[in-house]
Amino acid sequence: MGPNKLAMLSIFIIVLLALSIDWLLGEPKRWHPLVGFGYLVKRVESRLYGRSTHTHTQQLFRGTAAVALLLVPSIVISHYLANIPVFGTVFTLIALSLAIGHKSLHQHAQPIADALIAGDQTHARLLTSRIVSRDPATLNIPRATIESVLENGADSVFCAIFWFLIGGAPAVIAYRLANTLDAMWGYRNQRYLYFGRFAARLDDVLNYIPARLSALSYAFLGNTKQAFQAWKNQTKHCESPNAGPVMASGAGALNLTLGGPAQYGGQWLQRPLLGYGLEPTANDIYRALRLVRHSVLLWLICLFILVVASYA
Repeated sequence: MGPNKLAMLSIFIIVLLALSIDWLLGEPKRWHPLVGFGYLVKRVESRLYGRSTHTHTQQLFRGTAAVALLLVPSIVISHYLANIPVFGTVFTLIALSLAIGHKSLHQHAQPIADALIAGDQTHARLLTSRIVSRDPATLNIPRATIESVLENGADSVFCAIFWFLIGGAPAVIAYRLANTLDAMWGYRNQRYLYFGRFAARLDDVLNYIPARLSALSYAFLGNTKQAFQAWKNQTKHCESPNAGPVMASGAGALNLTLGGPAQYGGQWLQRPLLGYGLEPTANDIYRALRLVRHSVLLWLICLFILVVASYA
């Protein structure tokens, strides 16, 4: 068996095992590495953020330096650990399984659908407010939940797998940490507009290709024609360069209408409508989760085909 064949087979097995471990165990209840990284991010921010008198350029430079300080050592260390015989394979498997959030996606979204089916709007609204940043009182619960499922399916499942396929453990760890930095610093408010700009742009770059592969997966497994129409015609109006294609394609694939006005911090944001079709209901949350599951299976099938092709 040649080295390329063995490498392809090993990659497939690691992805399959990581997805299985994530599905069986979910995210760690305690001592999750990203929680510890979050504390480190806050410490670095407190040291590098600087004074309010700093210019925009100084803030941008400090934010860029903060990202480099947090990511570069992590990439170097993970590269060293991943290349230790035997231990490196175990380390890589653990890193990928922790980076994937497929089970977590279901654990957060399915109870919302269950609560809506049971007629408990109050509990459903509370659960939804925990996964989206919109004002709870004005939430369109099914829309917000399905949008979160589609977008986080891309971010926490397919983007993680993509970067593992590109560069192994160092790449997937770099992606997950960069994604966390964007979640903490990537806001267009007075504090982070310049300090967090590099973190936000880095996340956009890292998500660009895998987000579109995710959108392609959703389109292939649903109403394909409608998904591509929504992707082509509606994403130009979206603020996010990556969430737009993912949600538009997913909405079209599911024959639903998503997006629309949403309230953040007491102010309404006029977001574009995405997709074509019906107003989503609780049952459509289950359908969105099923679309993500089927997309995971599609990725595994494609990866298996590449393994088989390497033996031809």
